[in-house]
Amino acid sequence: IARFAEAPAEAKQTEGRRLSLQEAIARGLRGEAGRMAREMLEHTEGLAMVEEHLIPALDQVGADYEMGRAFLPQLLSAAQAAQAVFEEIKKTLAEQGGRSVSKGKIVLATVQGDIHDIGKNIVKTVLENYGYQVIDLGKDVSPEAVTAAAEREQAPLVGLSALMTTTLPAMEETARQLRAMKNPPQVMVGGAVVTKEYARRIGGLYARDARAAAEIAKEVFAE
Repeated sequence: IARFAEAPAEAKQTEGRRLSLQEAIARGLRGEAGRMAREMLEHTEGLAMVEEHLIPALDQVGADYEMGRAFLPQLLSAAQAAQAVFEEIKKTLAEQGGRSVSKGKIVLATVQGDIHDIGKNIVKTVLENYGYQVIDLGKDVSPEAVTAAAEREQAPLVGLSALMTTTLPAMEETARQLRAMKNPPQVMVGGAVVTKEYARRIGGLYARDARAAAEIAKEVFAE
């Protein structure tokens, strides 16, 4: 992936046109993206960089992923390059004493009894790169712990993951407790054993992958 991502970049350099930050992110060039971000932050605000470069790049890769022109490794490489940019933005803001770049809080957890968290971690990385503050509760998290975190953080969106059929009851119970809150958040659910029909039955929004999770977050926070 790295070889085929870098070859076109080198070709463009020889043509005299500098690689854009959006292209560097989309191609998964982590080091290049981080370096360009540091340079751009001298004259560009962090949130503007997120909106104008980082998100469009992830949208581009996400669209290619949906169309079958890109695959999970490319999606992850782009997310890692975007993370390098995001880290530079946070570092600059901290040095300047500015506020964090955040569109809002999202709580994520793998439900009680389930110790699989690779999918959740991918979703976390993508959501963070879209500018959301993710409170990651980890794996094997009880319904009570998820509900307490949602209430404490006043998060309008909670994401639940399950990869085993035996833990679906825990997901359902967690969703039930979240709906019973005084100010209930929206709940998105995903994982290998979760279906759109199951999500609808427990009152959740179905996120089939990280790309769908980002779209759900966009809709929830727009409301």
